[in-house]
Amino acid sequence: MGPFTGLIKEEQSSILVVNNFKSNLKAMEDVFFKEGLRVYTASGSGDAIETFKQHLPDLAILDVTVPGADGFELCLKLKDISGKRFFPVILLSALADQKSRIKGLESGADDFISKPFDNSELILKIKSLLKVKALQEELDDSESIILTLIVTMEARDPYTKGHSTRVSKLSADFVSFLGINQKNQEEMKKAGILHDIGKICLSASLLCKPGALTEEEADVIKRHVVLGEEICQPLFSMRKILPAIRHHHERWDGKGYPDRLGEKDIPLMARVLSIVDSFDAMVSVRPYRDHKSAHGTLETMNSERDKGQWDPELLGYFLEMMGSPADNTYSLYG
Repeated sequence: MGPFTGLIKEEQSSILVVNNFKSNLKAMEDVFFKEGLRVYTASGSGDAIETFKQHLPDLAILDVTVPGADGFELCLKLKDISGKRFFPVILLSALADQKSRIKGLESGADDFISKPFDNSELILKIKSLLKVKALQEELDDSESIILTLIVTMEARDPYTKGHSTRVSKLSADFVSFLGINQKNQEEMKKAGILHDIGKICLSASLLCKPGALTEEEADVIKRHVVLGEEICQPLFSMRKILPAIRHHHERWDGKGYPDRLGEKDIPLMARVLSIVDSFDAMVSVRPYRDHKSAHGTLETMNSERDKGQWDPELLGYFLEMMGSPADNTYSLYG
């Protein structure tokens, strides 16, 4: 197990259960909690909508007879609020006739289960729909468009060509070295490829300026982290990496940007990116300076470990990984 195992926690799937009897809500909550699900409950349609907006659960189980708007109407409303995002809904009803089932499908429900029902059957259907939802999010068409923008951005600035790809790979290698699970390694890889996407909004002449930047120009460059967050914000599949994009230029001493976060207030993924991004930038040729060797860069980072730019403990693990004979990371840098 790595030193940072568990610091990025596996996100629980969450469900919203709507039923007008508190005893039923409690019983269902206990069943789903044992399956490792986070459960939100509501006893009426008004409460359900507010809970949905606040917590954005992954799936809803609605009793058809809830007070206020019935389960059919509530299903329609939740689907409408979800917009293009796939949000699975299971309707529960004592009505087993074909007319009720058709009405359930017309309301947008993804499954219709008659009461009384078997808990194991319901859990199986929940897990199946959650898998479908996960696949839908991974196949977000807009995500491929953003990845195309990365290629376009780097084509405008020859000095950063390949930077995002290298940062992506090295960041994923680093969190693997730290013992962080496979799912979060994939998120880290995504954050690495997209961390500078906001620069697509900046002028190529500014990005390639050979001399020192004016204070005003530096402020414009700093805007790229906020712009990057705004570009990725509409994509549900990007929600977990937004903090890494926004905060990868924060400093351990609180003097970074855009929010002047310090120490462990900076998200772990952003602290990883800060180290890897700095390393790759230092070993790359830039318009305002020549590059350093990988060995020289690591020596410099080690000498500046306690000067406030990076998480010193995390940097120590990075230096350990990069210095390991078993690690082939140097192959990325010639």
